[in-house]
Amino acid sequence: MVTHIVLPLLVGLGVFLTGMKVMELALHQWAGSYLTGLVERFTRTPLRGMLIGTGVTAALQSSSAITVITIGLVNAGIMTFPKTLGIILGSNVGTCITTELIGLNLTKLAFPLLLVSGSVWLGTLLPWSVAVRSYRLHRALHHLRSLSLAVSGFACVMLGVEVMQTIVPALQSRGLFGWFVEQAQRSILWGVIAGAVLTAIIHSSAATIAMTMGLAAVDAIPVELGIAIVLGANVGTCATALLAAIGGSRNGQFVAWSHIALNVGGALLFLPLLPLLHESSALLAANPSGQIAHAQTIFNIVCSLIALPVCYLPALRRMGTKL
Repeated sequence: MVTHIVLPLLVGLGVFLTGMKVMELALHQWAGSYLTGLVERFTRTPLRGMLIGTGVTAALQSSSAITVITIGLVNAGIMTFPKTLGIILGSNVGTCITTELIGLNLTKLAFPLLLVSGSVWLGTLLPWSVAVRSYRLHRALHHLRSLSLAVSGFACVMLGVEVMQTIVPALQSRGLFGWFVEQAQRSILWGVIAGAVLTAIIHSSAATIAMTMGLAAVDAIPVELGIAIVLGANVGTCATALLAAIGGSRNGQFVAWSHIALNVGGALLFLPLLPLLHESSALLAANPSGQIAHAQTIFNIVCSLIALPVCYLPALRRMGTKL
């Protein structure tokens, strides 16, 4: 129990939090007027931020990664809380690609990314780089040093998630997965709880959704129950944002809580509408796994579109300037 579950969980958490702090400090060093202006331009309105968040999340295949980066930018003072609202909405839309392409896993790139970025960072510390007298070259090396350190921090965040995910076989061997599925078959609400708890433990909604799609594909669970588990997985993925906000600024914590409000509110909204969501997804795909994937897409897009007008409320737009 301690060796296979508790220890990996603690080690992964330590690596995750260390990576968060390293990334935050490096972003603060790297952030000049250029980066601040760039972020300002692309997140000037919630709609623009939503489009950017959607595109970047689709490219990285990880809404958790985008949320972590956003919280880091806020903690580093590069971005204000109101500017993040659209990005959070977009990250939920962009993550639908992850459901459709469930086989891809960003955490697999964590160690190679850490190795490359760490090597670049060490290269900028060599004596020849210190002796550079050209102002432009010295400034370029400074930016490269900070950027490579930020990438290393981000790689540690993903590596920490990967370490925490190693407890999955131990949980399976103790029958916890089977117990959750058994309870979920008795009540749709248990399905949501199962999805939320499993995702919070393994820090991967993609893994939970993949398992659910696999069970539905072999008729081990009904599609409607699988959709309930997916709704819970969207709630459980907020655990990563909460971890990222630990020890951060108040604005950074607001980013995490806005992510939670979006996903929890969406789950509560769609829970009574599960039969309708099932019917809608059935119109788009015949196979059970495809229906679950499309239900995830419908859920995230509708929730983000509903929440988008709220992001334009004056009270929310002023929050970043008061704290």
